[in-house]
Amino acid sequence: MSTSLWLIPLFPLVGALLNMLFGRAIGRHAHWVAVSALAGSFVASCVLFARVATGEVINSTLFSWVGAGDFETSVAAYVDPLTGVMLLVVTGVGALIHLYSVGYMHDDPGYPRYFAYLNLFVFSMTMLVLAGNFLLLYVFWEAVGLCSYLLIGFWYTRPAASQAGKKAFIVNRVGDFGFGLGIMWLWSAVGTLDYDAAFAAVVGLEPSTATGIALLLFMGACGKSAQLPLHIWLPDAMEGPTPVSALIHAATMVTAGVYMVARSHVIFEQSPVALTVVAWIGVATALFAATIGLAQTDIKRVLAYSTVSQLGYMFAAVGVGAYAAGIFHLVTHAFFKALLFLGAGSVIHGLGGQQDLRKMGGLSSRMVATTITTTVGGLGLAGMPGLAGFFSKDEILAAAYGSGHTGMWALLLLGAFLTSFYTARMLFLAFYSGPRMTREAAHHVHESPGVMIFPLWILALLTVITGVAFGIPSEHGTRFARFLAPVFPIHEAGHSGVVALMLLVSAVAVFVAGVVVAWSMYMAAPVRADAIGRPRTAIHALLLNAYYVDALYDRAIVRPLLALSRFLAGVFDLRLIDGLVNALGRAVVASAAGLRRLQTGYTVNYALTMLAGAVAIVIFLLSR
Repeated sequence: MSTSLWLIPLFPLVGALLNMLFGRAIGRHAHWVAVSALAGSFVASCVLFARVATGEVINSTLFSWVGAGDFETSVAAYVDPLTGVMLLVVTGVGALIHLYSVGYMHDDPGYPRYFAYLNLFVFSMTMLVLAGNFLLLYVFWEAVGLCSYLLIGFWYTRPAASQAGKKAFIVNRVGDFGFGLGIMWLWSAVGTLDYDAAFAAVVGLEPSTATGIALLLFMGACGKSAQLPLHIWLPDAMEGPTPVSALIHAATMVTAGVYMVARSHVIFEQSPVALTVVAWIGVATALFAATIGLAQTDIKRVLAYSTVSQLGYMFAAVGVGAYAAGIFHLVTHAFFKALLFLGAGSVIHGLGGQQDLRKMGGLSSRMVATTITTTVGGLGLAGMPGLAGFFSKDEILAAAYGSGHTGMWALLLLGAFLTSFYTARMLFLAFYSGPRMTREAAHHVHESPGVMIFPLWILALLTVITGVAFGIPSEHGTRFARFLAPVFPIHEAGHSGVVALMLLVSAVAVFVAGVVVAWSMYMAAPVRADAIGRPRTAIHALLLNAYYVDALYDRAIVRPLLALSRFLAGVFDLRLIDGLVNALGRAVVASAAGLRRLQTGYTVNYALTMLAGAVAIVIFLLSR
């Protein structure tokens, strides 16, 4: 029975192979293969989830993989409540995005290739989640990075898309280098990479060893989940198709780092230093990205920096030991951020490819379904009481305060205010303010087809009900935390009395304050399009240019490395290495030319040489 869990990755793998091998023959029907594959994977995930919901933990080995001396590992799955939750998110949200893509990508010439890549990504992500050991985790960690490269650069004829794909791939390799070293160190320290055995063995590690392993693993998480200082790839990744942004850069791939740290929490708990680093990097990223989101004018870039910021909240949660709260925010974020990206895609589709907020406005009466659903997603992100984002973010804030990290709590609360502001600003500029597009563009505005709108309604419904169903706190934690209790023991006690009221009031207050400030700036009086996104102060310019981090990296890292590469290629390689090889060749030729002169071809010369040799031998013998 446990072998049936392998159907979850098998369905998307078969779908990817069919569209890769027979895409030209399948043509415009490629979505039937891809969507059906994801539907089958989701159904299989639901069946598996029902089993783990009863408390069952499944270990299933497909086959023995590597055996070299003392090192042995298998292609094995480890399924517990955390795995079950992640599989539902990956396959469920993935299926909705596949369905949405039928409408969004309907006239793209690379239609079969697109769905092949999308299926391949989901296969890799499900294998990453199912992995029962760190080596298998690492292999599919790299596979989702490859799929991300393929999907970001899907429109490879566009230079910006091609560059964005390469940037994502290279930046992730930086983090993955540390991740690989961490896995090697873990094996050398405990002698195994299987989850159960490794987590049991790390309890006896020296603190310095545990800290080194944990920080190297976290380095990989920073790359995959776009945390400082490796966050720069994700905003540029918006060059890919919008459904790709929803799937990879909101709901699944970027959360792999959070999942990995939470899965490896036993390792991190052996090092308070590592947990502190995780928490503070998360807080810094949450605040840093939120400030950048305040000034962006591209609707997808606002959401991209929002994703970076919300991932920071998740890392802050796991850093203070609130693992269940971090995973709960991962789940709710998958719903409302996928909804926001798909809503943005619907807007872009309805405006004929326009992504600039300065050329939108007045869409609420033209695109009613998109407006309602995207607004629900935006309010969920902003933390409106009653919606999913409010409950999950409030759990993180409460955990930070309850664990004694009042400084982190204050900074995260400030980040929540900024989130409320930039989300309301985006909604006001796109939907509720006066139209700022040309008359020609306004004439062609239209609602998206039903195949695109249906996933929006499902995600909006999930954003509305998930928080109330699973996120209401109690003395024994939330319902979600209790479900994950076999994986993450509940350490946090529920707040009560004045403290609980203060936390609740502060969370509501920052949401209201953010919306009110955005209203006063963008709705109380008409805003000219040319006044939006125009830097009026040095701080505004700093935010518009994302703190010039890309320019700094370009000058401090890219250009020096490029200059070094050119020196090595043009001087060291051509002149020194090639020069030494060529000099050796010339020396051989010269010596051969000299020796060739001894071969004159005249018998007299050879006879004289023989005579001289004989005389030399006689002299030698007589002299003894």
